[in-house]
Amino acid sequence: MKDFKGKTVFITGGSRGIGKSIALKLAEYGANVAIAAKTVEPHPVLEGTIYTAAEEIEKAGGKALPLMVNIVNEQLVADAVQKTVDTFGGIDILINNASAINLTDTMNTPMKRFDLMHNVNVRGTYMVTKTCIPHLKKSPNPHVLTLSPPLNMDPKWFKGFLAYTLSKYGMSMCTLGFSEEYRYDGIAVNSLWPKTIIATAAVRFLFGSQKGIEMSRNPGIIADAAAEILSRNSRECSGNFFLDEDVLKEVGITDFLSYAVNPDYDLMPDIFID
Repeated sequence: MKDFKGKTVFITGGSRGIGKSIALKLAEYGANVAIAAKTVEPHPVLEGTIYTAAEEIEKAGGKALPLMVNIVNEQLVADAVQKTVDTFGGIDILINNASAINLTDTMNTPMKRFDLMHNVNVRGTYMVTKTCIPHLKKSPNPHVLTLSPPLNMDPKWFKGFLAYTLSKYGMSMCTLGFSEEYRYDGIAVNSLWPKTIIATAAVRFLFGSQKGIEMSRNPGIIADAAAEILSRNSRECSGNFFLDEDVLKEVGITDFLSYAVNPDYDLMPDIFID
C-alpha cells in the first residue's frame, strides 16, 4: 500500500479525465490535492468542474483545494501555488497534466491554435514548474511528473500535426532540461505517456464517435503508473520518459485486460509510440 498521507500534490487540468484520475488515486493514498484548472461552471458537453473534482477527492480520502487557474496567466499560477502552500504547508509533487490538442496539418492550423498549444503546453509547463521549484526544494521527496511523450524523432510524428508535436515535445524537453538542472537538488523530473490511447473527452472529440473510446484503455492505468513513479526515491528516479504499461510491468503487473474499455476491441497505440 503506497502512502502519500501528508504529501501535497499540485496538478494542472485535473477537473476531468487523466488528471482527475491521477488526483483520485493519490487521494486514496491520503494526499492533499490542489486542483488547478479552468472549469468552474458545468460545461454543456464536458463533465466535471474543479469543485466536483474536489468533492470526489475528499470522498476518496484526500484533502482538496479547488483553484480556478488558466496556466497561461502568470499571476493566477503564482497565486494558486501560494494558496496551496498557505493551505497545506508546502508542495511535494507537481503534475503537469494540462494540455491543448489540435491534430491538424500546417495549412489547417490557425496561428491562434498554434499559440494556444504552445502557451498551454510549453510555456504553461515551464512556468508552473518554475513557480513550484522553490517549494519542491523543501520537500523530502519532491517529484515533477509531466504528461508528455518520449522524444521520438521519426518524421512521421511531425508531418501530420507539426504544431501539436512541437508543443508536446516542448513539454518533454522541459523534462530533459529540468531533470538535469535540479538533479543535485534531489528533485525528480520525469514524463509519463500512455502506450495506448486513453478514454478521454479528447479522444471522443478527435474520433467523432464512440469507436475511439472502444479502442482505449481507461485513465486508471495512467493513475496507477503515476502513483508508482511518485512513490520512488526522487534522487534515484529522474530524467525518464516512462510508458504506463512498462512502469506497471516493472512492479509485476502483467494482466492489463481490466484497463480496457472494451476487451473485445483491439487497442490503438497512442501517437508518438512506434
